[in-house]
Amino acid sequence: MGLTSSLRFRQRNNKTFLRIFMILVLSCIPGRTNLCSNHSVSNPKDLPPSNPSDIRSSLVSLDLEGYISFDDVHNAAKDFGNRYQLPPLAILHPRSVSDISSMMKHIVHLGSTSNLTVAARGHGHSLQGQALAHQGVVIKMESLRNPNIRIHKGKQPYVDVSGGELWINILRETLKYGLSPKSWTDYLHLTVGGTLSNAGISGQAFKYGPQINNVYQLEIVTGKGEVVTCSEKRNSELFYSVLGGLGQFGIITRARISLEPAPHMVKWIRVLYSDFSVFSRDQEHLISKEKTFDYVEGFVIINRTDLLNNWRSSFRPNDSTEASKFKSDGKTLYCLEVVKYFNTEEANSMHKETGKLLSELNYIPSTLFTSEVPYIEFLDRVHIAERKLRAKGLWEVPHPWLNLLIPKSSISKFATEVFHNIITSNNNGPILIYPVNQSKWNKQTSLITPNEDIFYLVAFLPSAVPKSSGKNDLEYLLKQNQRVMNFCTTANLHVKQYLPHYETQQEWKSHFGKRWETFSQRKHAYDPLTILAPGQRIFQKTTTTRTQLSPIQLSKSKAVPKGTTRRASVLLKPRTV
Repeated sequence: MGLTSSLRFRQRNNKTFLRIFMILVLSCIPGRTNLCSNHSVSNPKDLPPSNPSDIRSSLVSLDLEGYISFDDVHNAAKDFGNRYQLPPLAILHPRSVSDISSMMKHIVHLGSTSNLTVAARGHGHSLQGQALAHQGVVIKMESLRNPNIRIHKGKQPYVDVSGGELWINILRETLKYGLSPKSWTDYLHLTVGGTLSNAGISGQAFKYGPQINNVYQLEIVTGKGEVVTCSEKRNSELFYSVLGGLGQFGIITRARISLEPAPHMVKWIRVLYSDFSVFSRDQEHLISKEKTFDYVEGFVIINRTDLLNNWRSSFRPNDSTEASKFKSDGKTLYCLEVVKYFNTEEANSMHKETGKLLSELNYIPSTLFTSEVPYIEFLDRVHIAERKLRAKGLWEVPHPWLNLLIPKSSISKFATEVFHNIITSNNNGPILIYPVNQSKWNKQTSLITPNEDIFYLVAFLPSAVPKSSGKNDLEYLLKQNQRVMNFCTTANLHVKQYLPHYETQQEWKSHFGKRWETFSQRKHAYDPLTILAPGQRIFQKTTTTRTQLSPIQLSKSKAVPKGTTRRASVLLKPRTV
């Protein structure tokens, strides 16, 4: 208390001395600094600091409702992919949108004299370091969560939520009103801002499109620090830019999401195929029908022992005797997974509908397995698997995942080569595969998809077990991914990456194709200093050095002439595991 009184006395009597004192003291004290108190704010006319310790002190001087931490940054140095270790300089724990805006404006004020970049981090489920900001500022978006999830009932119901809110919390809250979002991801413990910056795809996407197609309105903090409300009719360019925009144009701080009546239960069905052409034809048949299942996915099973017996823990065989005779060993099989929503009083009509739909398919009869579970249990199914993997110490391991969008015209050629010649086992993680209708996807968003009416999501989702060898080894899995990508390129399959990752801007230009110019122009309009989402490696921040090199620059060059301009990018090398 005495020190606080002393500081206040000095502030009243000698502002210059206080500023010097704060810089000296706070640059030496590590750790969490609470910024709820009213520190003086830098005058925009002041010369922006270029010394790293000055930059750190300038962050401390911000007047925020939340706080900044400097030493507990290890969790923000990695992501779910668990292959990169890139610590930020600081973590912002915002309590309000104005905190984020203030941070962005401050870094804009620092201009090109600073290496600082900003990454908005939700639940940290990026795969290739996309949510990291090496020696920059990571914004912990879950700190922004507002406990008041606001639900609007009516002819077009919707929910207003923070960009840092988890989808599982939205589901739990909306179910209290008999409502639910229409489109999901397979894993619900992700933030709204995170999935909307990519797309948000699951088995409902053939019917409703991805999550980015089911948003009415957004609140965005741009790369300039401006807080902008946008929708299809208001600031529409920013609205569509941010959706699927990989975090390049702004930080999603609030979203208004479309809702529909929620069912109580689901009928969950799995069947197997041995012929890919029959499997894909049945999937495409189901997504083309008006009256069909509510969820359509599938996965590939390669050389799995005792497969159907493992299903019995969660599913019921239609014919137990015949199911016991089926052998999966040494085979490449394709599982169709479908779901029909229903309420308890609709059970009879639901059974008739599913029976009719199943009669139109050509699966192996002995492999029909079904289950009936609550709606929330089905949607949160991956979290159940997560708990089991965490218990075994197999969750926080490297995840060299590869997600591809493949046009219908190429899927057969892809499956023949990849599932028979490149991938010889998938015991280390699932391979998802299912088609979606292009007509349900809004082409105005920043998301890039194949240019055909139907395309497939194919997701390779392995886990690399530390200190393992062979097909569970990280290096092996990365090489396997590269073989898949090399085949797609040489066979000219016109594949697009989902959750894309490229090393060079030329590769990014190829990814965006003729939409690159628009994407680049919008980046210049909304984030002209290229502060946002450096981990995507699409654009690099240009810095002007003046009096001292930053630690990043010192590691890359012995000397840089004063006043010259150079790229302050960091080569993101995966850490060894």
